[in-house]
Amino acid sequence: MKRLLVLPAAAALLLATPAAQTCWEQEKFSRLEEARLCFAGLARSGHAALRAEGLWGLRDYQAANEAFRAALAAFPKDVDVRVRWGRFFLERYNPAEAATLFNEALELKPDYPPALLGLALVASDGFEQRAVELAERALAKDPQLVEAQELLAYLALEDSNVSKAQAEAEKALQLSARALDAMAVLAAIDLLNDQEQTPWIERILQLSPRYSRAWSIPGHFFVLNRRYEEGIEAYRKALELDPRDDAARVELGLNLMRLGREKEAREHLERAYENGYRNAATVNTLTLMDSYKDYVTWKTDKTIVRVHKKESDLLGPYIQRELERAVAAFEKKYRMKLERPVQVEVYPNHDDFAVRTMGIPGLGALGVTFGSVVAMDSPSGRKPGQFHWASTLWHELSHVFVLAATKHRVPRWFTEGLAVHEETAASSDWGDRLDPVVIRAVQEKRLLPVSELDRGFIRPSYPGQVVVSYFQAGRICDYINERWGYAKLLEMMHDFGRSTPTAAVIKQRLQLSPEEFDQQFLAWLDGQIGPTVRNFNSWRKQIKELSNLFAAKAYQEVVEKGPAIRDLYPDFVEAGNAYELIYKAYLELGNPTAARLELERYSRAGGRDPELIKKLATMQRRAGLKAEAAQTLERLIYVYPIDEELHRWLGELWLELGRLDDAIREFQAVIAMRPLDEADSRYNLARALKDAKRIEEAKEQLLLALEAAPGFRPAQKLLLELSQ
Repeated sequence: MKRLLVLPAAAALLLATPAAQTCWEQEKFSRLEEARLCFAGLARSGHAALRAEGLWGLRDYQAANEAFRAALAAFPKDVDVRVRWGRFFLERYNPAEAATLFNEALELKPDYPPALLGLALVASDGFEQRAVELAERALAKDPQLVEAQELLAYLALEDSNVSKAQAEAEKALQLSARALDAMAVLAAIDLLNDQEQTPWIERILQLSPRYSRAWSIPGHFFVLNRRYEEGIEAYRKALELDPRDDAARVELGLNLMRLGREKEAREHLERAYENGYRNAATVNTLTLMDSYKDYVTWKTDKTIVRVHKKESDLLGPYIQRELERAVAAFEKKYRMKLERPVQVEVYPNHDDFAVRTMGIPGLGALGVTFGSVVAMDSPSGRKPGQFHWASTLWHELSHVFVLAATKHRVPRWFTEGLAVHEETAASSDWGDRLDPVVIRAVQEKRLLPVSELDRGFIRPSYPGQVVVSYFQAGRICDYINERWGYAKLLEMMHDFGRSTPTAAVIKQRLQLSPEEFDQQFLAWLDGQIGPTVRNFNSWRKQIKELSNLFAAKAYQEVVEKGPAIRDLYPDFVEAGNAYELIYKAYLELGNPTAARLELERYSRAGGRDPELIKKLATMQRRAGLKAEAAQTLERLIYVYPIDEELHRWLGELWLELGRLDDAIREFQAVIAMRPLDEADSRYNLARALKDAKRIEEAKEQLLLALEAAPGFRPAQKLLLELSQ
C-alpha cells in the first residue's frame, strides 16, 4: 500500500491551491472539458475549501456555499478561504456578504491584496469612487496583480478617461500577455470610437474562443454611454460565444426591456431565472413585467403613454396633453422629428420605477430615458409637493431628442445640462431650485472642469456630487445660451454627435480653451448665485432667528426683518422658508393683501407646497383675481394633481372665465377620482358641457347623476331644461 504524506491541514490547503487555479485557468481559456474534469476532481477533495472551489466550478452553488462554510469553520483564521468565499458571493450577486468577508480577511491580514481587490470589485459594482483607491492599494502591495490593473483600466473608461484607460490596459498586458479583460477594454475603446473592426476581439478569441466577456465588457460601456442598440448587439455576441453566460443574458434582457421589446426581454430573463441566475435585477424585472397587465396604454402616431389603471383616468389626459406639447416644442427647437413614437411609462410605485433604472449610474431619482422610452415616477409615488412631474417629463423628453439627434454619441454632462436648461425654459418656476448641497460645493470649490464633468455623474467622490453635477451642467448650458445663443448649443450637440470630445467642441465652437471657458463660466456663475453662496452661513443663522420670532408671536418683527432674510437665499422654498413665515405673520397682523403678495412671491420663486398654493388661489379669488387664481391652481396640476378639491375649484374658475374645454377637463378629473358626491360632480360636468353646446353629453351626465342620487333637484331641473 502506498503511504500517504500527511501534512497539517492548512499546509495541505496551500499546496493544493494551484490545482484550483489550474481549473479556473482552463475555464477562462475555453478548455471546458478539461475544466469540468478538473473541478470534478476538486469536488471530491477531502478539504472543504478545495471541494467548494470544485462545486463552484461545476455550478452547484448551494453545495459550494455549504463547503465554504465548512472550510471557514475548519480554518477560522484563513484569509484565503474568506477571500474566495467573498468572490463566490460577489459572483452570486451578494455584495454585502462579500464585503463582510473581505473586511474580515483584512482584519486578519491588513492590506492583503486579494481582499483589497475584492472590496474594489464590490465598490466598482456600486460605481463608488473608492473602487479606484482600493484597486491602487491592492496593486501597490502586489505589483503583479493583473486583475487589479485590469480593473483600473475598466474604471478609467467608466469615467470616460480614454487615455488613462488605454494606459492602464497596456500596463496589464505588460504584466501578462493573456490579460483578456484588458484587451476587452481596449476593444471597447475602439468600438466606442466607431471603429467597425477591432483587432482586440480577434486576439482574445485566439486565446479563448468562448470568452464571452470579450463582448459583454464593450456591451457594458455601450449601455453606460446610452448606446443601447449597440449594447444589445454586443450582449448577443457574448451569448453566441458562451450561451451559459447568464450575467450577459440578464443584461441583454434588461436592455431589450429598456427599449420596449418586452417579449424578447422576458424570454431571456426567464431563461436566466430558470438557470438559477436570480439576482435582484432579474427577479424584480420579471415581477414588474407581470404587473403590466394592470396598466392602460394609449397610442398616437407620435406617442405611447402607459399609466397604471388605478390612476389612468385621472393622469392619462394630463400626461398625454403635456407630452404632445413638449414633442411639438422640441421638434421646433431641435429642428427634427423623431423616427419612432416616444413611449412614456408612469409608475405609481417608486420601487417599480427603480427596477427600470437598476445598474445605471448618475441618473435622477424621478425619471430616466432609454432611447425613445421614458420611465418616470407618478405624482402619487411621492409626497405632495416633492415632485414636479411635468418638469421631469420635459427633462426626459429632451434626452429623447438629443440622443436621437446624436445617435447616442453625446457626453452625459451635455445631455443632462441641456435637459436641465429645457426645464426652466419651459417655465421659470420649473426645475430644481438652488439647494444647500450645491451651495456647499460652490463654497468648497468642488465644481469640476467642464472637460471632466462626466465624472461627477458616473463615480461621485463625495455625497451629493451627482446633484451638484446636474446643477453645474444645467448652468453651463444656461450660460452658453445667454452668451452665444441657443443655436450654439445645437451646433455643439451635432459636434458631439460626430464623437468630438468636449475640449475640442468648446475650443471650436466657443473659441476658448476649456480652461478659459471654466474661468469665465465661474465668473458668470458668481454673478448669478455669488451673493447667496457668500451669505449662506449668515442666512442659516438668521432664518432660525426668524422662526423663533414667529414662534414668540413677534409678528411685526417677522414682517420687518423677514424680507431681508428671504432675499439672502430667495431660492429656498422648502419647509421653514421665509416666505411662509412672512405670509403667516401678515395674516396674524390682519393684512391679507400683504399675505397674498408674499405667497405670490413664493409661487414665482418655485414654491410647491400644495396647501400654500391652494391658499394663495383662495386669496386671489377673494380679491377678485379669478384669472390669477385659475393660473395658480393650474400650476399645481403639474406638481400634485391627485387632489379632488383642486380639480373642483379649478373647474369652477374655468367655467366662470368661459374656458369651457378646460372646465370640462377639470370636472372629468373630479369624476376620475371617484368622488363621494358623484351626483354633484356629474352635475358640474353637465353644466360645462351644456355651455359648450355638447347637449347630448350633458344629458348623459345628468342621467348618471340622477342614477347616483335620484332626488338630486339641480340635476332634475337642468335635465328638464335641456329636454325642453
